Amino acid sequence: MQRLLVAILAAVDAAIAAAVGLAVLLAPLTLLWTLTLGATADWGGLWPVTGTLWQFGHGVPMDIVIPDAVVSAVGIAPDAARFTLSLTPLAFLVFTLLFAARSGVRAARSGAGLLGAVAGTIVFTAIAVLVALTARSAIAEVQMWLAILLPSVVYLVGALCGAVSYAWREGDGGVIDRIHDRVDGWGDWRVVPGEVVRGTAAVTVALMGAAALAVALAVAVRGGEVVALFELARVDATGATVLTLGHLAYLPTLLVWATAWIAGPGFAVGAGTAVSPAGTQLGVVPGVPIFGLLPENSSIWMLIVVLLPVGAGAFAGWLIRSRLVWSDAAHAVGPRVAIASAVAGLTAGVVAIASALASGSIGPGRMAEIGPHAGWTALAIGAEVLVGAAIMLLAPRNRDEIAEERTDRWVAEMGTSPLEDGSTPTPR
Repeated sequence: MQRLLVAILAAVDAAIAAAVGLAVLLAPLTLLWTLTLGATADWGGLWPVTGTLWQFGHGVPMDIVIPDAVVSAVGIAPDAARFTLSLTPLAFLVFTLLFAARSGVRAARSGAGLLGAVAGTIVFTAIAVLVALTARSAIAEVQMWLAILLPSVVYLVGALCGAVSYAWREGDGGVIDRIHDRVDGWGDWRVVPGEVVRGTAAVTVALMGAAALAVALAVAVRGGEVVALFELARVDATGATVLTLGHLAYLPTLLVWATAWIAGPGFAVGAGTAVSPAGTQLGVVPGVPIFGLLPENSSIWMLIVVLLPVGAGAFAGWLIRSRLVWSDAAHAVGPRVAIASAVAGLTAGVVAIASALASGSIGPGRMAEIGPHAGWTALAIGAEVLVGAAIMLLAPRNRDEIAEERTDRWVAEMGTSPLEDGSTPTPR
């Protein structure tokens, strides 16, 4: 009965996640429909637009087909009447991922993490199928199999990550515990899996913090350019609201771009362009307000920002090294080398996936290439994080430092100092 209840609650979580994502789009679109079209609004087109944008927010590319009547009336070039829009607003994907992870943790806490992840994914997939079948638009076409697969995969990954992470920490009385028990028999290598995941999480959070700081500094320095582009758009209050909401949806995408810039390779804003610390080469850029944050030029001295990923790796290495001392595993070199390498590799993998999702096309012609290059960005981040982590994890430690840390551990665990009885902790 308890497992059935867990499955039902996980299914409800999935339904809520999908409903909230759709409602976040449907509410402002309904207001826009009403204010713009009024009594003549074709309400039959509201749901297709909402569903298509929801799919787009989960990484599903859209093929934009502008009707011939519009092409003739506006004077658009025929070759620009059809293009692919694939630069994803990652806010929707991140929301689904986090909501699914929360659901996975709740299911694992109840002792049925895998069941909860599967039940939630089934319901989320069913909703994705329903949206794909009902939200068809002639202007923005999507491939049905991608419209079903990608949102479902996002939810499944989030739910499994939440369930497995909780089960690894607290136990599940099942498969995860058996794997954990086997890993505990590896001797000094038993700490490697947990510390690799913990280190990767620390590096990822540090990189996102550095990227957020870079974006904030760009807003402070070039905020006037953003405001000027808003004014040049000549939109009313409704249009300004839509632009602002769109910018917020792309904020996580912008953080990935900032990460690529900090790493060194930078990103492109059209074919043949580059924005990096080493230099900026831009041609004609669309008048989207957020592009006002792009630097007009760069200095070779700005390459110093690549020390930030190195610092993130060093921070993770320091955290891991402290934990290794507590677990009496800091003396073995092999596990430390493996941890540093795995943290760098796993971080590079995460950055590669994020960069792939944060790049794509926003229009015809040269605008078909925008965002960071996943391979080069991942390679740069991996190398920089490896340097920082290796410095902290492989640096020699003196015996007095190890003895002092073990004394602190004794005090924290036992509530008394081992020196009170005249004994001296012997470092190994």
